[in-house]
Amino acid sequence: MASVGIVTIGRNEGDRLVRCLSALRDRLPPETPIVYVDSGSTDNSIAEAQSRNVKVISLDLSIPFTAARSRNTGWQHLVEQYPDLDFIQFLDGDCELYADWLDHALAKFTEDEAIAVVCGRRRERFPDATPYNRLADMEWNTPVGEAEACGGDSLIRVKALQAVNGYNPRLICGEEPEMCIRMRAKGWRVFRIGIDMTLHDAAMTRWGQYWKRSVRGGWAVAEGYAMYGKTEGYMKRQHTSGWLWGLIVPLIIFGAAWPTKGLSLILLLGYLYLGWRIYQYRHRGYSDRPDHARLYAYYTVLSKLPQMVGQAQYWLGRWQGKQATLIEYK
Repeated sequence: MASVGIVTIGRNEGDRLVRCLSALRDRLPPETPIVYVDSGSTDNSIAEAQSRNVKVISLDLSIPFTAARSRNTGWQHLVEQYPDLDFIQFLDGDCELYADWLDHALAKFTEDEAIAVVCGRRRERFPDATPYNRLADMEWNTPVGEAEACGGDSLIRVKALQAVNGYNPRLICGEEPEMCIRMRAKGWRVFRIGIDMTLHDAAMTRWGQYWKRSVRGGWAVAEGYAMYGKTEGYMKRQHTSGWLWGLIVPLIIFGAAWPTKGLSLILLLGYLYLGWRIYQYRHRGYSDRPDHARLYAYYTVLSKLPQMVGQAQYWLGRWQGKQATLIEYK
């Protein structure tokens, strides 16, 4: 276990960060190095971390915050201070690491020296508190096996991080799959194993939060497509879907409503068909409960509009040459 260091990041996570750090100190050997990278918190986050003998790094406020920048700062500090580290466990400050996760993940790494990343199942702490929490819990349920990408919580081999120079600090979202693309291009492998990894607290209680999260997702889709869509096919389908269902179809339906005497409104049935396809995909492909699959389908269809907004914001900002800023939902 001494070959593993921990990097956790956050901003104003409050009690969620307390649970995160307390669990790490309770469940890991005392010599395990832990770094908390803070992005301008105004609550007691820094004091809470310091009281648990956690190294705190406060980011320079004059440089725009990104999760990628925070993670890079954390792992680079650990490698500098502990050059013999083999792995870095990343987790967000609103997550709690399961007690036996590292044992399972480290065992997976022994199978192949080319494995760069191992991630597991992130679960929501309160999945039934709101429909948005349930949606997040379903989103974390990714297929087990060799994967194309990981999320924010993952155990990563230090050599692989160094080989690609870590995360792209310019990205405001979608930095994990982008890094995995670069890793896989160098022959590294990414795996998702069927073991619980972290307990997450999405704390989404309002439609406005879900809207912002979907806008951020649209931005990630557009930027990912701009970077790798033509060469890797990355985000090509999602990018097309966002424009189609979030902009083109609505323009046709309502733009043609008057000249067609309302006949174009029949095209609204297309959204029912889309929802049915998504329902079948979740119910059959992921064995979701029918009510959960319906919930996922309903909100996925609704999210096409904010996704399109996020895509439009990215392309407009790129055309104007503007600096990207964080899209926060909490």
